[in-house]
Amino acid sequence: MSTPRQVADRYVDAVCDLDPIVATSLGTRPGDDRLPDLGPAGLEAEAQLARDTLAELDRTLAADPALDGDPVERRCARLLRERLGAELAAHDAGEGLRAVSNLASPVHSVRQVFLLMPTASDDDWAVVARRMARVPESYRGFTASLAEGARRGLFAAPRQVVTVVGQLDEWLAGPYFAGLAAVGPDALRGELDAAARAADAAVAEVRDFLRDVYLPQADGTPDAVGRDRYAVAARRWTGSDLGAGDGLEEAYAWGWAEHRRILAEQRAEAGRVLAGATPMEAMRWLDVHGPAVEGVEAVRERLQTMMDDAIAALDGTHFDLAEPVRRVEARIAPPGSAAAPYYTRPAQDFSRPGRTWLPTLGRTRFPLWDLTSTWYHEGVPGHHLQLAQWAYVSGQLSTYQTSLGSVGANVEGWALYAERLMDELGFLTDPGDRLGYLDAQQMRAVRVVVDIGMHLRLPVPDDADGALAGHRGEPWTPELARAFFGENCGRDAAFLDSELVRYLGWPGQAISYKLGERAWLAGRDAARRARGDAFDAKAWHMAALSQGSLGLDDLAAELAVL
Repeated sequence: MSTPRQVADRYVDAVCDLDPIVATSLGTRPGDDRLPDLGPAGLEAEAQLARDTLAELDRTLAADPALDGDPVERRCARLLRERLGAELAAHDAGEGLRAVSNLASPVHSVRQVFLLMPTASDDDWAVVARRMARVPESYRGFTASLAEGARRGLFAAPRQVVTVVGQLDEWLAGPYFAGLAAVGPDALRGELDAAARAADAAVAEVRDFLRDVYLPQADGTPDAVGRDRYAVAARRWTGSDLGAGDGLEEAYAWGWAEHRRILAEQRAEAGRVLAGATPMEAMRWLDVHGPAVEGVEAVRERLQTMMDDAIAALDGTHFDLAEPVRRVEARIAPPGSAAAPYYTRPAQDFSRPGRTWLPTLGRTRFPLWDLTSTWYHEGVPGHHLQLAQWAYVSGQLSTYQTSLGSVGANVEGWALYAERLMDELGFLTDPGDRLGYLDAQQMRAVRVVVDIGMHLRLPVPDDADGALAGHRGEPWTPELARAFFGENCGRDAAFLDSELVRYLGWPGQAISYKLGERAWLAGRDAARRARGDAFDAKAWHMAALSQGSLGLDDLAAELAVL
């Protein structure tokens, strides 16, 4: 007899067969040199696996109804059913046939996997060389899927295509794969260089296809995806059917209210940085006059120290961290990345640590006011503590609950909650650091507003001011969103431009931060009310981080009873 956890883990094994990038991300099958079939047949095989797994889950629960009484099995079953249902809805909508975006499209995943592969020995590098040699075949599958989407009239918007073409130009300027091969062992020089030449040539082929064939066909495709596609995408990111009823409108109105609330707090904090300054004036002053780090390696070392110091301060007081969880690395993102920092999770066995990545975008000077809170988000106590703890407890739950079953709103919500927690604990008393924290909070509130507003073309609120004052009641456009973002985010223009493209090409992801944080706060507040003086924040945090992934339909309720 099976259990939901066993069904879920068999699904993970089967996914690793179809998509070896997943296996590399998990740190399993280190000798696997394959890449996934990114063509239409590969997409359909993944969908059929999801259908078969749901049928197996139904049979398992029907055979033993008592399994629903086990909280771990119940949570796993609900997660598996919801996640696979969301993936199938996206597949049926043809999303895999128009997967072009500036951050997480298949063309990016193929490159990213080489940053996760072990390279300690000649044998490791031999696997790298064999996998590089497979890049052309995998990329041909990707273009075949786009061609099939075009045949069906399913296109990515031109803005996404143009952006990715620019990124591929930057990869080729290296060229990326040649640079990767250059640091490999001389004993494999011929094999590595030949594979790298083929891989870089494949990048050029994808670029040429996107620029010369696909882009003209996609002409006229709107940036906004509309309510139906947005509802499917939002479910994938949140684990909640926000498209039902007025869920999206409620989230939009709440995001606007959060924007106004945070703005009032920013205005007060700005005066502590520079007397009489507006938030934007204070942030621009900090860019020039605030503490900064000179040099790319110096900023990497600073970010590493920041995470090491946070672990030392939090472990034993606000968290109980197992030894493997205490290791995290700061890295510099390769050229051609999107502008936002990001995190990659550890291997399930910790053979590869969790890593934070900073895109430098050609900069050599790094003001710290907007990095402190960001690294609490990306590293400690944010993404790293959650995802490394999931790896640590995966044997008690299931690999699925602690990896493939991740829900964006749970993960990003925790990371945003982690920023708030550090503020609550007194780690952000410096006015510049705290203004950076508020700027990060404001950015996530603005994301809710512009993401839902642009894709659903909702009206600009009646109390909008600044650049929006003359557009009240008009539907949101990318141009209005960019102007609004520019007035309410202290990051530089290149970052803001990259973010706007990201929201348009990754609908629903941008709302996951704030809506997820709202659920985490609601769950903590409910647990605190229920336990009163007996509430133990450290015990609650560790229990919360040890229950694996949950969608927003379940998260607050499960957190409330911990």
